[in-house]
Amino acid sequence: MLKTQTMRKIDHAPDRPLRLVEGPTPTPGPQELLIRVAAAGINRPDVMQRSGLYPPPPGAPTTLGLEVAGEVVETGAGVTRWHVGDKVTALLAGGGYAEYAVAHEGSALPIPYSASLIEAAALPETVFTVWANVFEAGALKRGETLLVHGGASGIGTTAIQMAKAHGARVIATAGSDEKCALCRKLGADAAINYRTADFESAVRDLGGADVVLDMVGGPYLQKNLNVLNDLGRCVMIAFLQGPHSEVNLMRLMLKRLTLTGSTLRSRAIEEKARIAREVERVVWPWIASGQVKPVIDSTFPLAEAEAAHARLQSGEHAGKIVLTVD
Repeated sequence: MLKTQTMRKIDHAPDRPLRLVEGPTPTPGPQELLIRVAAAGINRPDVMQRSGLYPPPPGAPTTLGLEVAGEVVETGAGVTRWHVGDKVTALLAGGGYAEYAVAHEGSALPIPYSASLIEAAALPETVFTVWANVFEAGALKRGETLLVHGGASGIGTTAIQMAKAHGARVIATAGSDEKCALCRKLGADAAINYRTADFESAVRDLGGADVVLDMVGGPYLQKNLNVLNDLGRCVMIAFLQGPHSEVNLMRLMLKRLTLTGSTLRSRAIEEKARIAREVERVVWPWIASGQVKPVIDSTFPLAEAEAAHARLQSGEHAGKIVLTVD
């Protein structure tokens, strides 16, 4: 399919609804791909960016959107792996809420066997994040226990399945009995409704955790340290309840714990490409075998991006929300 000179994309500004506008179609630079977008994943960093709290890295598109799936329609100089007509899914620095998006060739992956384009668009941001934080920074080992907060979120549903495929035990927290049931269906050995039970006491009764993946922050931090076993690792990827917390560092010292955190978007192109290679080597076979499958909460047409964001911010979703592009 030939590209057009102009495209539809979503425009944003603080305190204003998302709206569909016309703009020029981007041109891929060296080692870049131009992708005709079929579907784009929705992520919380998108909501933060439209609020002015998470600006894109220097040189990145200002349009929202960190992951897409679609067809390569043009390649830049030096691209070796991909060709026009290839179907790919890709992690982006921005620009996914549009008919066309540019991705570095190293951050693109083939569509996993049996996955639809909608499912493929829901993979990069979550899978890359879980791999980098649970498996690399958290160094989760077979037989260890992972505690994942927000188990019914896009990140959470992915983390549960990847950890189980790896041979780990999983405890998840979620905000309703229905979401806890989903976590168990995906393989979690235990799921705790944090609205009706104290997760700290529950996790302790279950033998504690070796790795915690936390996107809540704030008051959760001390509890995370409390439930970790000796030599445990707590990995922070967001702070939905605030970035500030008062903690007793003695707990960290006595149990020889590791507390770390990271973001994905600001990492160097080479680092994202390295993560992509590991994801393709390890996680793509899990998807092919059916051990890992993206959970799709809902889809919205590109023009209804505002409604998609409202769904995300409501907290009622389970799994990923995806925009579709005709």
